[in-house]
Amino acid sequence: MHLECLICGEKYSSTEVDYVCPKHGYEGILDVIYDYDKVQFEFEIKELRERKDKSIWRYEPLLPIQQNIEKPLLYVGNTPLYRTERLAKHLGLKHLYIKDEGRNPTASLKDRAAAIAIVKAKEKNAEIITAASTGNAAAALSGLCAGIGQKNVIFVPVSAPKAKIAQLLVCGSEVMLVNGSYDDAFELSLEATRKYGWYNRNTGYNPYMTEGKKTVSFEIFEQMEMPDVVLVSVGDGCIIGGVHKGFKDLLALGWIDKIPRIYGIQSEGSNYLTEAWTNGEDVLTKSPIKAETVADSISAGLPRDRIKAMRAVKETNGAFIAVSDEAILKAIPLMAAYTGVFGEPAGATALAGLLSLLEQNQIGKEERILLINTGNGLKDILSANKALELVGKRGILIEADSKVLDDIF
Repeated sequence: MHLECLICGEKYSSTEVDYVCPKHGYEGILDVIYDYDKVQFEFEIKELRERKDKSIWRYEPLLPIQQNIEKPLLYVGNTPLYRTERLAKHLGLKHLYIKDEGRNPTASLKDRAAAIAIVKAKEKNAEIITAASTGNAAAALSGLCAGIGQKNVIFVPVSAPKAKIAQLLVCGSEVMLVNGSYDDAFELSLEATRKYGWYNRNTGYNPYMTEGKKTVSFEIFEQMEMPDVVLVSVGDGCIIGGVHKGFKDLLALGWIDKIPRIYGIQSEGSNYLTEAWTNGEDVLTKSPIKAETVADSISAGLPRDRIKAMRAVKETNGAFIAVSDEAILKAIPLMAAYTGVFGEPAGATALAGLLSLLEQNQIGKEERILLINTGNGLKDILSANKALELVGKRGILIEADSKVLDDIF
């Protein structure tokens, strides 16, 4: 295994650098490259299918970790994948699936990256792990650290949903409520890393976070016939980059013969990558935008993993599109009412994107379509209530008398 700069192509051993290519400062994001011939020789599909461990650690030969390092207590991965026949019929589709990442221990896909961060920090004998987050990445790190008593310091915008901040505090994290944006919190965490020597879990800076998130694609491979299309919400870009990397690993091993088209869905209020895609802009030189969206988990003025995100779409003939916050909110009760999967705004963004792409005839109704719900709706009840107001759904206040029911039913 080695690390390779996505800007200049410089190669490094895993002991030479910790985070980024030194030639490009904080922007020099690295890719983790494996010796696939060696992995293929040592790790066969037959062995994978015989493994009793169903968590992400079943993929250990394809993860950048040392053997026998203490793993987090909480069980990460093996989230359910549903064939959603009612929603498919409602939308006029033949094959529609949802991978529900809200079923991870802290209720989001970002638990996958946090698990890897903790193991890598253990390898470095780091006393403290730090991260910047709008909520989910922090919650993932906080919860998984709590299980093994790992100290952590979280930088989070004060505007993050209260439920997510509460999740950090109850798990014992040291929480820095930043009076600013996610990007401000990100910069502070980098400064703390440099100043105090903490281990940094930030996506788009720590190359190993992609490796944790890619395990969702390994599970998709095991749980269904390969999809034609995958839709995922995008903020910082690490999740979509991870989804792509997982499929690339499978292709390199010869376990699949093609990678699905990957569509990145953004909010119109945080559409940096969509703008760059539409206008043919270079994400290395494009200036940050002002990000503001109800989908806090995908709010990023300057996506830190933008190189991997753009590569995921370009190399698979997908696209980036942006949808309105109203469309995102309306997708929450639509998905829940037809599938029972309750997504937070970022999770429901994938469905909002699907509706838009179907209107544009960019996705065929006969195709095998997979949506990734990245987080559970209980993380942001305020937004769920706004969604219900938009669609006119509310409870009926009645007296405690069964006769009242006759007037209703």
